[in-house]
Amino acid sequence: MRPSSNLKPVQDFRTYKRNLPHWEISGNACFITFSVIPGYELTDEAKDITFAAIKFHAEKKYKLYACVIMSTHVHIILLPLEESKGKFYSLAQIMHSIKSYTANKIQRTLNKKGSIWLDEDYDRIVRDDNDFFVKMNYIMNNPLKAGLVERPEDYKWLYYRGLD
Repeated sequence: MRPSSNLKPVQDFRTYKRNLPHWEISGNACFITFSVIPGYELTDEAKDITFAAIKFHAEKKYKLYACVIMSTHVHIILLPLEESKGKFYSLAQIMHSIKSYTANKIQRTLNKKGSIWLDEDYDRIVRDDNDFFVKMNYIMNNPLKAGLVERPEDYKWLYYRGLD
């Protein structure tokens, strides 16, 4: 399923900047990358926690098209859902839900102290069907490019719509 078929008319365009610029268009799919702090790598158990958290919020706060959990970073394609009539969940709300929960659970489960995730994420509005397919291909091939598996479907921490 392509995200453009689910897009709603632009009702809200938001921008803000910390170190990176962030643009959001309500009801538009986004490609997001977030990373662990330098020198940290996610264990298999931490990947399980992160994967479960991303899938938990799917269909509640966003439509999940794809995600992959690597040792040092995560990629997601999602479409924020309406929180209330005409108001969509923001990327900040979505990312806070994922990163806060996973950081706390990883710290408790693995007895780790301190930060897990870098504070800021890289996000990009998915502009059209071609951009969507380029991003989807990138996510699906990330484990192959890293030499972890020979086929995307063999990677435990990869999800894409249609795989399930």
